[in-house]
Amino acid sequence: MVTAAQPLSALSRPRAGAVRHLGPQWYATVMGTAILGTAGAALPVRPPGLRPLCAAFWALSLVLLLGLLAARALHWRRHRDRARAHLLDPATAPFYGCLAMALLAVGGGALTVGRDWIGVPAAVALDAVLFTVGTAVALAAAVAVPYLMAVRHRVQASEATPVWLLPLVAPMVSAAVGPSLAPYLPAGQPRETLLFMCVALCGLSLLATFVMLPLVFARLVTGGPLPLALTPTLFLVLGPLGQSTTAVARFAEVAPGVLSGPDGHGFAAVPVLPVLPALAALAVLYGVPVMGFALFWLCLAAALVARARRNGMGFAMTWWAFTFPVGTCVTGAAALARHTGLVVYGLLACALYAALVAAWGVAAAHTVRGLLSGELLAAPRPAPAAPRPVTARTTSGAVR
Repeated sequence: MVTAAQPLSALSRPRAGAVRHLGPQWYATVMGTAILGTAGAALPVRPPGLRPLCAAFWALSLVLLLGLLAARALHWRRHRDRARAHLLDPATAPFYGCLAMALLAVGGGALTVGRDWIGVPAAVALDAVLFTVGTAVALAAAVAVPYLMAVRHRVQASEATPVWLLPLVAPMVSAAVGPSLAPYLPAGQPRETLLFMCVALCGLSLLATFVMLPLVFARLVTGGPLPLALTPTLFLVLGPLGQSTTAVARFAEVAPGVLSGPDGHGFAAVPVLPVLPALAALAVLYGVPVMGFALFWLCLAAALVARARRNGMGFAMTWWAFTFPVGTCVTGAAALARHTGLVVYGLLACALYAALVAAWGVAAAHTVRGLLSGELLAAPRPAPAAPRPVTARTTSGAVR
């Protein structure tokens, strides 16, 4: 049996007890680490040593991904009852979107900064595999989790939390990282298919988010603040905002090499001269207001987190929500800096990246501490028993 004093050694040699309570939310550690490399590479400034540091963060995310995939495979093999319970739990099932985003974040990072260490051919191959698998998992989660919520979970609107967005945001991550693979595909139909598939994934995720986000906002303003442990999940709303801004900008940047044929027409015989400037304009017209709303939500979420912290909010794995969503805002602000030429967006990207690094350091330190103590891998604590109703008998007994 694995004791609480030896969780790290148990993970290095996985046993049944070590992973029984390892849920899909642990993939957030992979996402939060990978985005440090991708977001750092997107910054408009290049201080010495930043690029190797970004590659190091990507390598760490790859190691974390491989370790978690092995541990979760053991979890499904040895503790299928717990795995099924996770799927049927409305509070845990949405975290299966984190698996898809972890695969996609590591794959996209391979082509962005990982190629410095493993070479371009290996990076392209790794990204292609992780993008394919991650997109398939993202689409499955985007359909399966809402289906379970409708058929099995029996949730109510008053229970809405930003966690519900996780499976819906995953296709947007595919849309943002997929265009980087287009230049490595054969010209013509393969490139066009990939680009338009990414546009479709962006639309799928964006429209689904527009449907779900009002429920989350209504729950917040009518039902009061979220429970303390769930308050950090408010930062998850930043994910679809920053990632969609990044995706639309990537479409505009990749489209010239995908749509332009040798005769000035697309490979589908569609004139592209008016299309390309329209895509560049869309990147700005869409990104500027969306990033404005992202900054509004960032301030609101930060104020509610500060309130929860004053009220005794302790560390939970939900603190990793401070990392990946903020990282998508870094890449979104950096994309706007490229497309508008405005220095203010470059400064915003740098400021958000500094906050991202600090948040990652805090979340990582607490996670390591929780692993060393065994608390994060321990069984969930049972809910406290409801107090007995006050009656004449219980009151008289207390008096005696």
